[in-house]
Amino acid sequence: MTIDDDSGEFSRLHNLFTFHLGIAVGVSWLTSLYAAFYAPWVRNIRPLIDPSYMGQVESTWSFLFVLPVVLTMAWLLTVFGHNTLRRFQVLKNQAVEFGIAGAVAFVVFYLSIDRAVAAMLIGQ
Repeated sequence: MTIDDDSGEFSRLHNLFTFHLGIAVGVSWLTSLYAAFYAPWVRNIRPLIDPSYMGQVESTWSFLFVLPVVLTMAWLLTVFGHNTLRRFQVLKNQAVEFGIAGAVAFVVFYLSIDRAVAAMLIGQ
């Protein structure tokens, strides 16, 4: 395998990952914005979701929008850091690296949607 083959494979995987991460970012923002119309805007939303929760105060704003912001920052870093990501390779197999990145992005996406749904359910 030559350098050009590796570069082509990286570009293909990067474009695929960036496209799907962009869709996840859009869905995450739309779900959070939709949930914002139904969620009660309170200083501490956690006790409304879990009455046994006795932890740190988390407002509705941070509860709904912190994970879409994290996904957006990851997407922007992926889009504009194409060349940097190409040089920064931890594992030998690029498909495994993109698979791990996809799994992490999916977990953050899932948590974002889960929070939005929880806020919608307490708003009804």
